[in-house]
Amino acid sequence: MKQGMAKSFRYSAHRLQLWFANQLADIAASFRYSTNGLTTAAKQGIATFFLLLCTWLPSQAQDYPRQTFDFDLFVQELFAQQEDENVPYEDFYETLFQYFQRPIDLNRTTPEELASLYILSRPQIASFFRHIRENGPLLSIYELQAIPDFDLITIYKLVYFVRVEDAGLSADQRPLWQRIVGEDNNALLLRYERTLQQRRGYTSVDTTSRSTTRYLGSPDKVLMRYRVSHTRDYSLGFTAEKDAGEQFTWDPATRRYGFDFYSAHLQLYNKGRFKTIALGDYQLQFGQGLLLSSGYTVGKGSETITTVSRPNVGIRPYSSVLEHAFYRGAAATYTLGRMGVTGFYSSKRVDANLQAQLDTLDNFGDFFTGIQTTGFHRTPTELANRKRVGEQIIGGNATYQSRNRTLLAGITAMATSYSSPIQKAGQPYQRFEFGGTSNYNISANYAYTWQNVYLFGETAISKSGGMGTVNGLTANLSNKVELAMLYRYYARDFHTFYGNAFGEGTRNINEQGFYTGIKIKPFAKWELTAYYDRFRFPWLRYRVDAPSQGDEYLLRLLFRPSRQSSLYAQFRAESKGRNVADNLTSIDYVGQANRKNYLLYYEFTPTPVVNLRSRVQFSSFELESPQTSGYFISQDINFNFSKVRLSTRYAIFDTDDYETRQYAFERDVLYAFSIPAFHGRGTRLYGMLQFRPMRRLDVWVKYALTHYRNQRTIGSGLEMIEGPRRSDIRVQTRYRF
Repeated sequence: MKQGMAKSFRYSAHRLQLWFANQLADIAASFRYSTNGLTTAAKQGIATFFLLLCTWLPSQAQDYPRQTFDFDLFVQELFAQQEDENVPYEDFYETLFQYFQRPIDLNRTTPEELASLYILSRPQIASFFRHIRENGPLLSIYELQAIPDFDLITIYKLVYFVRVEDAGLSADQRPLWQRIVGEDNNALLLRYERTLQQRRGYTSVDTTSRSTTRYLGSPDKVLMRYRVSHTRDYSLGFTAEKDAGEQFTWDPATRRYGFDFYSAHLQLYNKGRFKTIALGDYQLQFGQGLLLSSGYTVGKGSETITTVSRPNVGIRPYSSVLEHAFYRGAAATYTLGRMGVTGFYSSKRVDANLQAQLDTLDNFGDFFTGIQTTGFHRTPTELANRKRVGEQIIGGNATYQSRNRTLLAGITAMATSYSSPIQKAGQPYQRFEFGGTSNYNISANYAYTWQNVYLFGETAISKSGGMGTVNGLTANLSNKVELAMLYRYYARDFHTFYGNAFGEGTRNINEQGFYTGIKIKPFAKWELTAYYDRFRFPWLRYRVDAPSQGDEYLLRLLFRPSRQSSLYAQFRAESKGRNVADNLTSIDYVGQANRKNYLLYYEFTPTPVVNLRSRVQFSSFELESPQTSGYFISQDINFNFSKVRLSTRYAIFDTDDYETRQYAFERDVLYAFSIPAFHGRGTRLYGMLQFRPMRRLDVWVKYALTHYRNQRTIGSGLEMIEGPRRSDIRVQTRYRF
């Protein structure tokens, strides 16, 4: 053991045991000087005892008690700001769950892999690898306590997803098919869900309606998924899904083969010089996501530091059910020394509403205004738009990482083409939108760590000449203060189809802004996080008929009096330009929409069986008119028995209008996320039962009921329900082979 670790023994239980073992070894070694009065047999007996004790003590320190981890609470605290039920949180959830089942080996990991957990800040990651360089590989998970900048709250979160020993690829050299067949990390998942009340889209056609205004299929939603994987070795998966209202039919003429959506992937890792080989469906993440950022990405939220920069994770398997945010084809990363070279190709069909136009040569040509991303094919109109346009993508990336892992630099180039041209509707705000059949992009990205400062950025250009750039830093100003700053600029004619870098808008176009975030830990059990973001939109936007600007800020105070309880209060305010339609002028003008959100949350676990969670939230909205408001109050009572887990909630809500709707995270079945929105007046209750009837079989059953007061209908259009109640049921099974 190196002398430099001596000062860290008082912080690390494992190092303390190692130190004690070494002292015993020294004593045993000195017997030949201090035991002259003992017989030879006695000397040998004592020496043997010391030797066995020295061997046993370090081995005991290898085991870390990995208790049951509450994924729901972890994600809820990380993303306490939830305002979109359509965000694919399940992608991030599944990634975390894969790491939980197959923890990251800390002695073989990379900075980008650790960053993808969104637990460690970049300076903390740099401090971790500095510790490895100076002291050698970790001997135990307890050694994390000896690393500078690592606090106990961070370690408590991290230990569920990491380990020190790696009994993976190096210990199993069987053929791939044998490793797949013998892998214990594999499961078949089946999910069924349905709204019990009848929606208008499933009713019979009356004399005032057309047959095209009804859903073609049943109200059942069905998901089937199988996946088997082993960290740093392989991942194999298959997914099939049918949404509510879609038909389960076999019709090759309309490209329907049973389920409405299928996805499959095979990825291999560390095959000679090939770091990754992907076949089928996959995702790409390079740089800061200006060009390639598929899957779930984190932006502004209650975590103000670790989520600002994007991890450069490269190729990842795709197993979600979003029917547009992925690549279908092949990709591979080949290593050349410190350089990794990635090539990828994708070809798939996307949903679009093709329209005919007469060109200048009196020939008819088809065009579409944009890709439809809902993934629904329930009505004849939606079905007619299914897979109408072909999309092809080809590109590559080259990334260099220095030997000491302090510098990462890369360049990305890609080209996208469609079988029919995109032509926007011609609204003023769409003047600089993409048009045509092909687009190409090129970008350069960097990341550099200097002491406790992490610098990162990416700059890209599109075929139109429009430029996008994002640059920032995160820094540990002290062991109690962390800072993040980020500047972004996306030109009004910058076009990227799969980019999703940090920003206020949903797309990286027509935006300029500066973000500042801070995290302060004044005491061991307290944490204060805050951010301020100032942004402007140089050109018109949807529902904003003039250049506009705005700002947003958040303040969150967290208190953990013990491992069994936590309390946080959060305030967020946003001001953003929007058209004011209800006015006396002949045209709309742009006003400032002001929104404020307040949240108070308390969680307490009085016994290992019972968990209590209370939530109170309030919001207000104002736009050139009297202020409206709304609130949501919920109480959760959860029970965790040895073989059964029961989750319950009762909530009340009251909002003046849709602008003050309330979003609230709910517990759900594995791999599913539920963040419904509530507006109007009513109550919400749900109960979810999880149990294991067999050793390899897990079952989830969830029932939810929402009752609206003073309402005769719920929803609108084909989703409308007659009556004030909506009931939903979801059943899921997972069988582990």
